[in-house]
Amino acid sequence: MKTVAIYTRVSTDRQTTENQERELNEVAARMGWRIVKVYRDEGVSGAKSRAERPAFDELCKDAARRRFDMVMAWSVDRLGRSLQDLVGFLSELHALGIDLFLHQQGLDTTTPAGKAMFQMMGVFAEFERAMIRERVKSGLERAKSKGKTLGRPTIGPEKEAAIRADLKAGTAGILKLAAKHKVGVGTVQRIKAALAA
Repeated sequence: MKTVAIYTRVSTDRQTTENQERELNEVAARMGWRIVKVYRDEGVSGAKSRAERPAFDELCKDAARRRFDMVMAWSVDRLGRSLQDLVGFLSELHALGIDLFLHQQGLDTTTPAGKAMFQMMGVFAEFERAMIRERVKSGLERAKSKGKTLGRPTIGPEKEAAIRADLKAGTAGILKLAAKHKVGVGTVQRIKAALAA
């Protein structure tokens, strides 16, 4: 029986890996594969390096220990956004005799066609990321040229003084103060940190 590791990743804390895991579990059950471990990186960008993705790093270390025969992932972009990193990861897996299954692309690297397709998908994932970065950069530059101030709006000195007074009184927590003064939690945390300093 083939042993598999599942790797899931989401970019923000507001997202969940549950849907990825559910479908990958169903595929493994249908194929008769035994899942040995699920590795989850939550709130971590695919553009981050291996060292900045703890679950991915653990997956790579366990692969080197040959704790499974195959890695399953929802999609190529869950593994990473850099072509160089993706190809390096695939090469590392194959050097260890470990295969890769990507659900969304229907990719199985036990075949030569699967290996070639993986490399092409990596090119597109990197291209997509570059396009998004360029669009965001262009939008920010356009906004600046029109005189827009970027970032969160500042609060008035009166509101900041009121928040400071409430923090000193200690009558409510950060969430309640943010709601009371109609500001973000980060604003209250910033003022609290300034008071502590």
